[in-house]
Amino acid sequence: MTNDASRIRLVQTVLDSTDARRLAGFYRLLLGLDYAKGDEPPPAGQPDEHGRDRLVLRHPDGGPQLAFQQVERLREPDWPDGPVPQQMRLDLRVASLEELRNQHERVLALGGDLLSNRDRPDPDDEERFRVYRDPEGHPFCIFVAE
Repeated sequence: MTNDASRIRLVQTVLDSTDARRLAGFYRLLLGLDYAKGDEPPPAGQPDEHGRDRLVLRHPDGGPQLAFQQVERLREPDWPDGPVPQQMRLDLRVASLEELRNQHERVLALGGDLLSNRDRPDPDDEERFRVYRDPEGHPFCIFVAE
């Protein structure tokens, strides 16, 4: 048993992006997160200094953050197999099949793309998980909690 002082804690997950502001906006809306102080979008017409470097999103109730690091180029992963592996993904959960169907529509409206069952434009209503990619190509899953 270790004491709390010696434990390592997850602080944040960082995703590379060629458009950090756009990707942060996608996840902010999808997950109901807030920009860290100073990372909010600038007023219209003003330069976006933070958006060209690194942005952080926080959950209103605390917990690990989600950050976005601006990069010049990014190779979209091939999912599930291919020469460019996914390397990581975010797993998100919902409480019911109905909520999964609702979130499916939100993901698509926000600019995400369905990866699982791509041969069927509408996923099976009983399917308990779906794999998507965000606007930058990072895969993520949404599944019904057991």
